[in-house]
Amino acid sequence: MEETLLVIVAARNEADRIGATLDALAAALPGAELWVADDASEDRTSEVALTHGAQVVSRGRPHGKGANMTAAAEAALGGVGGAGADRGSEAASVPAGTVLLCDGDLGASAGALRGLVDAVDRGECDLAIAAFRDRVGGGFGVALRFARWAIRSRCGYRAGAPISGQRAMRVEVLRATLPFAAGYGMEVGMTIDAVRAGHRVVELELDLEHRATGRTVRDFLHRARQLRDFAGVWWSRR
Repeated sequence: MEETLLVIVAARNEADRIGATLDALAAALPGAELWVADDASEDRTSEVALTHGAQVVSRGRPHGKGANMTAAAEAALGGVGGAGADRGSEAASVPAGTVLLCDGDLGASAGALRGLVDAVDRGECDLAIAAFRDRVGGGFGVALRFARWAIRSRCGYRAGAPISGQRAMRVEVLRATLPFAAGYGMEVGMTIDAVRAGHRVVELELDLEHRATGRTVRDFLHRARQLRDFAGVWWSRR
């Protein structure tokens, strides 16, 4: 049976961008099976995702990125939606070859992620991670530097884009890194677990855009939560 490409998109309150993201993914990756992990959005994220051809896994309350993406990945790998899936019953049970994870706020730039999928399919790596060619917004880099240090200290890998949510991988890598670390620690934990399991990791610079954070009180609180989750992953993998 021919393998399929699974695309799992993380989203929370992305009704204004999720449609463009899914359209770009569908155009760049014809035949891919699109899933959206909707972390209890308070807007029309799920509805918009459904109208743009995705299968949606959503639960009644927020569980954080890691837990919600774990639920969506397990549903997608099972070939059926299971509990909490809005359209899972229509999915056929097909084997996955390559899996692409990404964030729902990429908009039209999501098509550039084809580069990650191609790198994995060509056998250049087992896990390909996107680094944004142009960095927009951000704070003072404390959380980012800690994430790099946490990965290096636990597995020796020197990550340039340690918290990028844009990742393509062989399905074996996905299975080896599930369940994902809680909250914002998902990507840090995934990299550590993949390297420890002997998988080859590369980073590729791509022309991507996303909803950038700034230096407001809300943004700094967000980074504080990120730092907390990164520290939790670092400690749990000692």
